[in-house]
Amino acid sequence: MTYEERMKWFREARFGIYVHFGLYSILGRGEWTMYSERIPAAEYAQLADQFNPAPGCAKEWVETAKAAGAKYMVLTTRHHEGFCLFDSQYSDFTSVKHGCKRDIVREYVDAAREAGLKVGLYYSLLDWRFPGYFEPEKYPQSKEALLKQIHGQVRELMTNYGKIDLLEYDGGWDAKLKLDKQGWADFWQADKLNAMVRELQPTIIINDRSGKKEDIETPEQVVRAGKELMTESCMCIGDSCAWGYTRFNPNWKTSEQLLQHLIQAAQLDGNYLLNIGPDPQGHIRNEEIERVQQVGIWLQKNGEAVYNSERCDLIGSSQPGLVDLNLQGPWTRKGNIGYWCIFRWPGNTATAVMVDTPVKRVTLLATGEEFKFQWNATTGRLQIFGLPALPPDPLASVLKVEFEDIPRRKKEEDLSSWISGN
Repeated sequence: MTYEERMKWFREARFGIYVHFGLYSILGRGEWTMYSERIPAAEYAQLADQFNPAPGCAKEWVETAKAAGAKYMVLTTRHHEGFCLFDSQYSDFTSVKHGCKRDIVREYVDAAREAGLKVGLYYSLLDWRFPGYFEPEKYPQSKEALLKQIHGQVRELMTNYGKIDLLEYDGGWDAKLKLDKQGWADFWQADKLNAMVRELQPTIIINDRSGKKEDIETPEQVVRAGKELMTESCMCIGDSCAWGYTRFNPNWKTSEQLLQHLIQAAQLDGNYLLNIGPDPQGHIRNEEIERVQQVGIWLQKNGEAVYNSERCDLIGSSQPGLVDLNLQGPWTRKGNIGYWCIFRWPGNTATAVMVDTPVKRVTLLATGEEFKFQWNATTGRLQIFGLPALPPDPLASVLKVEFEDIPRRKKEEDLSSWISGN
């Protein structure tokens, strides 16, 4: 299978929901608590017998993802703390052998498939319980034990749960941050690891956090274009340090902000993976549900502008590498149709510049209402008239612009020509 064939569903999806869930959820201070507070492994392990999420919590996660308009999900099967949400021959530190004595990964996978969502699994390479991760030369046997666990558990995840669509590694950096990515790949034996994954799951998409380039880049808390590969921008709804449940989280992003990130990701031919952090019982907070539901309602009316969209040449908002920006909002595209996603409604007239392709028709995507327009072939200036004074949609209004060909940006031979109207 070629790269493009493997990536087809992912490009069409554009939007996924991330779920961070583990022992750290019990503490309510984020997923890095064990390390940031230097809690000894034996003391931290006592949390495992308290781990008892409510029956059906995985279905709640899936229902939330569906309500948000997401097309796939990713669950943390094992975070840096080392606690597995699945059964494993390589560790007793699992949800099957402690607490609820349930395979949470199985519950999630079954619920996601039943709902028609693509299935993604997160797996952390590092494990804070192994001294050999922090000091591999001082504790070589511990390092080898860690590697045995990693390769064995990834094999289990790729074997025991049917078809897996996406594998998201994390924790690939070295503890002292002295190595480059090739050094990371060598440490984890990533060539061998990923070859095994692809043998077991030939159609799978793999991220770049094992040190190997693979299929996608996964930047955190920022929406950017890919440097070498397609990007999946991973982001929290609240503070950037709060992936796992954080009881007091003061900085919730608004639905408007979340939607803007999603559209900007699509504008740059990337995906948006939005995180939720269920509480100790596995329930999702109202603050998160309300926000993602608003995004889902918007996508029901305007999803045509996001799902299966393509990069558009026309000037968008804050496009990297360009001096130009469009203050109203970015463009996405499908074939000859451009979707102008307007966050900052301009009033009765909207103006786009540097448009080099003739325009045939302009409508409001959500209703089909048609508007008059004027396009100047010489200057590339497109003006759309008779728009409502107030924004038709409180989050983002989308103008669907049908062009005679694929919309292109007009070249400016003389950057000052617009001053004189030429």
